[in-house]
Parts: sequence; structure tokens; C-alpha cells
Amino acid sequence: MVPAETSSDQPSLDPTDLSPVLSPEGWALLNRLSAEGSYREADALSLSTRLRKDGHAPKLVSAVLTQLRLRGKAEAKFGPFAESMVLTQAGLEQATRLQVAALHAGRFAGAGVRHVADLGCGLGADSMAMASLDLQVTAVERDPTVAAAATVNLMPFPTAQVVCADAVQWAQQAGALPAELPDGGPSPEAGEVAEGGAQGAPDGFWLDPARRVLSSSGSSRVFDPEVFSPPLSFVEQLADSGVAVGVKMGPGIPHGAVPAGCEAQWVSVGGEVTEAVLWFNAVARPNVRRAALVLGSGPDPASPAEITSPQDFGDSHAAEVAGVGGVGGWLYEPDGAVIRAGLVADLVAREFGGVRGRLLDEHIAYFCADEQVETPFARAYEVLTVMPYHVKSLRRWVKDTGVTRLDIKKRGMAVTPEEVRRLLMSGQKGKGAGAGRHTTLVLTRVGQERLAIEVRPV
Repeated sequence: MVPAETSSDQPSLDPTDLSPVLSPEGWALLNRLSAEGSYREADALSLSTRLRKDGHAPKLVSAVLTQLRLRGKAEAKFGPFAESMVLTQAGLEQATRLQVAALHAGRFAGAGVRHVADLGCGLGADSMAMASLDLQVTAVERDPTVAAAATVNLMPFPTAQVVCADAVQWAQQAGALPAELPDGGPSPEAGEVAEGGAQGAPDGFWLDPARRVLSSSGSSRVFDPEVFSPPLSFVEQLADSGVAVGVKMGPGIPHGAVPAGCEAQWVSVGGEVTEAVLWFNAVARPNVRRAALVLGSGPDPASPAEITSPQDFGDSHAAEVAGVGGVGGWLYEPDGAVIRAGLVADLVAREFGGVRGRLLDEHIAYFCADEQVETPFARAYEVLTVMPYHVKSLRRWVKDTGVTRLDIKKRGMAVTPEEVRRLLMSGQKGKGAGAGRHTTLVLTRVGQERLAIEVRPV
């Protein structure tokens, strides 16, 4: 393990000062309180007061309580591993869930990769998963605060080491890139890169680029892949060298920004789309251009389910196979990963052909079928009533049918569920809500026709 450097001239992505926590006193206090389960957000002030009365410095107490709070939040991503990790707020927000990181690691191991460079490793979640498969891992992190956290988090893994360095410069020194920077500048001298690079050039690279920029007012999310750090063009340069490359992107990456020749896989966990991963070379599967991977949530999630297509974005003929038809029977809302990957029509064609599955509109993600089909890729709703979308007539329908609780979903319409609910339910509050009717409306359009569809969730 190579300890992260500390440098006052390198900006920190997170303002948390880890030095008090990493002192012998701070580390012992943090782990004692964590083991005791002594921390609750509501008791933070009283606990802080007690620890200061016990003689602990205010700066140390603040740092320890920050770590306890972050460890509590981290349980959803890291499970029991969170109890011994050092964390930063920004690093936790971007960190990969452990069950997803395990799948990333499996890609590299399955492709025969033995040494992975995790460029921009953050807190080290993906590095932990790779090292747990006995892969040699060099975790490279530019920010010294985050690198310090990753160093502690990777200490249990003898095949992993952390280097505090710039990802682009480190990759050049490792021989994975030409001796010229992407912007045309000269390559750095060896002394400009932190010592302790892994022995032997990596045969795989993993990247989770920073998707936030810092300013005097804080940080803000960016969406242009060329503004990421490192940018997507840097990832393509790595891939052009022929090594195995995987890069985690935000799930909203436009299809037009996905490079040619890679596999694009969108991943959802418990119904939430968490990432899009671009896989190049040995870690890209043959005949897979687009994929949607659906995972359950919780400590024992259901088996992963995946739908794939070999066809490029916009080239699929699945919409012609699925066809477009009217509303009725059962309405389905696809998982967000299926929608992001552009695989709605593929899903309808593959799993709903025998029950007359059809799209409502080629540009709308909802689809219908004559029967209920259990699938991990979509949620089913029984269609009860189909009405034109007219606020006045819908308000009358709410009153006449005794609706006192109304859930609203929508696609393809420039309205907000909150505003529609306010308009339709105006005057209905306080009229026997406990004995009233609770129902769900789906607002969507078919062609130019706007519809309100009453459904019953399954």
C-alpha cells in the first residue's frame, strides 16, 4: 500500500478534514463509538457535548461524528463494510454500490484481466470488489483527502495499493497512453507523478469520472462527458490502445455520446437507475451493443435480470415487430434501465408477443398487453378506465366516483403530477377521506391525443 500524499496546493473535493480521524486517538474513538452503536442523528449534539467534556478536542469530535453520520448513510451501499470505512460526503454520493461493484469486478476477472488500474478510485468501492477477487489493483486518486480515505478502506486487501496522482499523468507513465497529453501538452516528467505505481503495466482500466465541478459556492453536477474528469475522450484513448476498459457514466448519457465499438449497459437497483457503463475490448461482450441490467435491492437481492440487443441505437426493428395499438387490458411501465437503453420495443417483442403486446406510441415508454405477464423489466397495472385528458371532466369524475386519494404518473405530457393533483382534488379534502376511494391515474399521449388512464397497480 502506498499512503496518500498530503499537499496544501491540491484542491480537495470534500471539505472534511480526515487528519483528526486518522490520528491514533481519533481512530480509536471512531471505532469504539461505531462498535457501540452510540451515534444517532438526533443525539449528535448531546454526544458531542459529552465527548468534549471527556477531554476530546472539538475538531476531533466534529470529525468523528461526521464519520459516524457518513457510515450510517453508507450502509445502503456497502452493508457491514461501512462500519470500518473512512468516508467523505462527495465520495459517498458517487461511490458504486458494493453489489454493483462486484459485477464490475467480475467482468475484468472473467475476461482474464489480472491487473486493473482504478483511475479516479474515489473511496475505493470498485477497487475493494476487484481486490476481493485477487486481482492486482492500483487505485489512483488525485485528491489527497479522498486518497487517504481509500488507503484506509483498502488496507485489508494485500493486492491493492493507492497512489495519489493525476489519472491522465499516471496512465501515461504506466505506458497506457501516448507520451502526449490529450490537450497536446508534453508528457510529465517521472518526478511529477506520485511514486509507488504498480509493478507492470495494467491490462485493464476502470474509471468513474468526477461529474461535479467545484466553484466558490460549492459544487454542481455537469452532464457533458467532455467536462468529466477525466473526460470521455481520454477513456476512448485508453480503449484505442487495446486494453480492457470500463467506465461508469451517469445514466442520463445521451445515446449520441456513446462511442462506437463499445457495449453500453444501464443498471438499475431496486427500481432506481444508478449508472450506465461503457465496456471496451475484452470486457465488452460479443453481439451486445445495448443492455439493461435489473437488480433487486436489500442484502439478498433477486438474481440479476438482463435484456440485450446487438443493434445500435435507432437501428432496432423491434418497434415494427411490437407494433402500436390501443389502450386496454394491462398497462406496463418499464424499468428505467430498459427505457434508458432504448429497449422498450425489444422487451415488448420478446416477452409479450403471445399476449398481443403493443406500444401505445413509438415515442412513449408505456405499453399494453391483453394479459398480465410477470417480468422483472416492467411493472404491471390493470387498466380500469380510459378517459380524455380534460381537467374539467376529470374533476367531475373525481367527485362522482368518490376519489379522496389520487396517485398520478405521467409520460409524454408537459404537466406535473403535483399540479394536476391539486387541480383535480380541489374541494375534495376533508370529505370523508378515510372512507373514500384511492386510485391511480396515468397521464400520457397516443399520437396527438392526451389520455388519463385509471389503473390498479399489481
